[in-house]
Amino acid sequence: MASFVSIYARALADVVIDRKLDANGVAGDLQSVSAALKDSNELRRVWDSPSVLAPQKLNLLDAIAAQTGLSREIRNFVAVLISNRRIHVFDDIAKESMAQINDRLGIADAEIVSSRDLAAEERRKLETEVAKVTGKTLRVSYSIDPKVLGGAMVKVGSTIYDGSIRGQLHRIKEQLTTIS
Repeated sequence: MASFVSIYARALADVVIDRKLDANGVAGDLQSVSAALKDSNELRRVWDSPSVLAPQKLNLLDAIAAQTGLSREIRNFVAVLISNRRIHVFDDIAKESMAQINDRLGIADAEIVSSRDLAAEERRKLETEVAKVTGKTLRVSYSIDPKVLGGAMVKVGSTIYDGSIRGQLHRIKEQLTTIS
């Protein structure tokens, strides 16, 4: 990753933390800009082109900001990226920004995979236990995979907690192969 990506990401994270902005709102705004850039190659070319005048680029940004309801801070951040010809790495900067914001706020994204849909009480207990282990507030997404067989697999960052029957069977197999 280019070093300037982390510089821009840190700057946005500083603004979010210093101004006590809603991290979920910031994530939504960044996602809106990302979606606009993905949906329109023309938009990306205009914002990245040195032949298009800065006021025209900013007018287009203002129209998009008004239409999508971007916060002033994210609008200004995108304007800085456009002015410095860094819009081509917007997704990298946005991803790194959210990682830094979440880290500073003690928030972790968790993916929980189970063999069946978990009841509300099961979800609450599982989230509470994982939060205790990680020491972080969790933002959880759930999915179902019949291959898990039973139990659940939890991924928080790069760490995987495997409490599935499939995982237990795999560990037993490993133990048996080392005994022979």
